[in-house]
Amino acid sequence: MKADPIGVATGAHYLDGDHACSEGSIAAGCRFLAGYPITPSTEVAERIAARFPKVGGMFIQMEDELASMAAVVGAAWSGVKSMTVTSGPGFSLMMENLGLATMMETPCVIVNVQRGGPSTGLPTLTGQADMMQARWGSHGDYEIIAISPNSPQECFDLSITAFNLAEKWRVPVLFMMDECVGHMTEKVVIPEPEEIEVTARKYYDGKNGSYLPYKFNEDELAPMIKAGDGHFLHITGLTHDERGYPVINAAAQEKNVTHLVNKIRDNADEIMIVEEDQVEDADVVVISYGISSRVALKAVDYAREKGIKVGTMRLVTVWPFPEKRIQELASEVKAFIVPEINLGQVVLEVERCAGGACKTILVPHAGGWVHDPKKILTAIEEGAS
Repeated sequence: MKADPIGVATGAHYLDGDHACSEGSIAAGCRFLAGYPITPSTEVAERIAARFPKVGGMFIQMEDELASMAAVVGAAWSGVKSMTVTSGPGFSLMMENLGLATMMETPCVIVNVQRGGPSTGLPTLTGQADMMQARWGSHGDYEIIAISPNSPQECFDLSITAFNLAEKWRVPVLFMMDECVGHMTEKVVIPEPEEIEVTARKYYDGKNGSYLPYKFNEDELAPMIKAGDGHFLHITGLTHDERGYPVINAAAQEKNVTHLVNKIRDNADEIMIVEEDQVEDADVVVISYGISSRVALKAVDYAREKGIKVGTMRLVTVWPFPEKRIQELASEVKAFIVPEINLGQVVLEVERCAGGACKTILVPHAGGWVHDPKKILTAIEEGAS
């Protein structure tokens, strides 16, 4: 379906990534945000708080991030597209209710504008050290979708993608900005509403008393309902049956958890967004995401001027991870170069998928600023040798 015109601020704007994320979320149909102020993500909530009264949305500043995530889950089951926004310490506090949303298969979006950590760390400076937490932060087995934009334009475009994925797969989607992208100001073009495709929520249209929130067909997920519309509803974070009733045994756990994992794994190729450039016949491939993917391009240009055959792979969706593609490339290249604003996270997945078929070289950065492209160039030269 097309976007609701009331939520689309069509035109060319000069926006930072935080504000562009706000506009993308509103254009996607988000009408509820619960959150708690935290640098460097507060601007997302501030703009939405100002815009929501004009589009029929509701912003609530909660007492903390635990409550914020709980409110988002409740709002989603009341029939509204919902989101929260946070950073670092707040993201950690959301992990328990992220697990709840995952188990209840609740569509929602969690924006994390990453900063340097651990603890309160570097509140105003950039980092990319929450990427493994995004994948494994809550307990138990599950799969997640995590998106990493690298520009304000993508903060708008991919916010819509995030909500569409959340609705299609009935899953929380993590929107993993970093401070540089969040506070970077660039031209953002917002198209006409009829040019914006948004995924409408599928609602149950059967008779009252017959709704099963976890009855799945082979090719689609169960529709949802709006709490208060007269349908009997029971949903829980406990292992459950098709009715949502707790069933505490191994058989039910096998069915529940396998479903949570497989609905993402089996459709990973459809979900993943990966951008490649000149990887055919490359000796070295630079794998990056977020702001690091932009910084890496300068090093790649230098390397190509020196005659090194280097390609790039940008992870727009970091989770699910492009395992098969990296396995394929590992047998064709000499090395993968992975610049990250952390001391080694996504590089571990690259190394695992490469399986020793080629070198995997981390270009680490502890946070606070971006890489010096010369360090990435040095790693490219090492990998090509």
